[in-house]
Amino acid sequence: MIPERRQARFLVTGAQGFIGSTLCRSLQAQGDAVRAVIRRPGAGPWDQSVTCDLGNDALPTSVMEGIDGVFHLAGIAHVQDIARIPNAVYRRVNVDATIELLAAALDKGVKRFVYFSSVKAAADPGEHCVDEAWDAPPTDVYGESKREAEQQVLSAGRQSGMHVCILRPCLVYGPGVKGNLARMMDAIERGRFPRLPEFNNRRSMVSLSDLITVAWLVMSNPAANGQTYIVADGEPYSTHALFVGISQALGKPVPNWSVPNSLLTAGAVAGDLLARMTHRPMPFGRAVLERLRGSSCYKSTRLRDHLGWTPSETFFERLPEIVAQRSQS
Repeated sequence: MIPERRQARFLVTGAQGFIGSTLCRSLQAQGDAVRAVIRRPGAGPWDQSVTCDLGNDALPTSVMEGIDGVFHLAGIAHVQDIARIPNAVYRRVNVDATIELLAAALDKGVKRFVYFSSVKAAADPGEHCVDEAWDAPPTDVYGESKREAEQQVLSAGRQSGMHVCILRPCLVYGPGVKGNLARMMDAIERGRFPRLPEFNNRRSMVSLSDLITVAWLVMSNPAANGQTYIVADGEPYSTHALFVGISQALGKPVPNWSVPNSLLTAGAVAGDLLARMTHRPMPFGRAVLERLRGSSCYKSTRLRDHLGWTPSETFFERLPEIVAQRSQS
């Protein structure tokens, strides 16, 4: 008879977020106990909670008591040129809070630590589709803060023997999706997102359920110790294809015309000019345009080769469920 695995106890930061709440629910479903670090009091799929605004509040000394492993998701996830977040905030929340968590974990003898970083911890690869071998230094303060936090985690693992792993997910989709993808869907639903020309760009994403599977895999598999993994579903998407697919899923007509690229460029320049004149961020400028027509393509080569993981689904396969959830909320 194979002995039953004992219940493990995990700390999850960012537990109230899109990814964190699903991870907590998954851990509970497999019989493990969850202690959530949350910014504001509230109920959720966890056994215990600790209210602490990481990077601003002092970490309670008891937060790591009895914990077997940490999933660290909390952090500032916005890109600076759009969100206008001061550099010091990125440093305090993404780096200093990670250092504080690591110190607390080491002090209490926690054995495992998985850090949710971002593909932005390396420079954008341009038109190339890259895997973990691409590791050019990041070019903005957000990416720099994520890279520095990664280095702190890996260094702690080397010095202490703690099992550590870095995950660099692409844009994450699934029911209840937040952020840029949700804003794009809102704009399409309201008729405020024009049909863009086919830029033939390639942008990578990953499903929430696949990311949760990977998170548990790297927490539990010794081969993941000290590694950094990109998490992508292997299906690059163009902005044009996303627009058409989302429009159809929402039951919206797809126009047979598109906004000329020259007009988009002129609008972006005008948006930047208005932002400088008013000292307020505009919803559309060159940075936003480059995200719409630029590529950001990634492959999970190391996950496949080291751990045998392959993605199980794509965005268009999950899109009907995402749309159905939106109509219910």
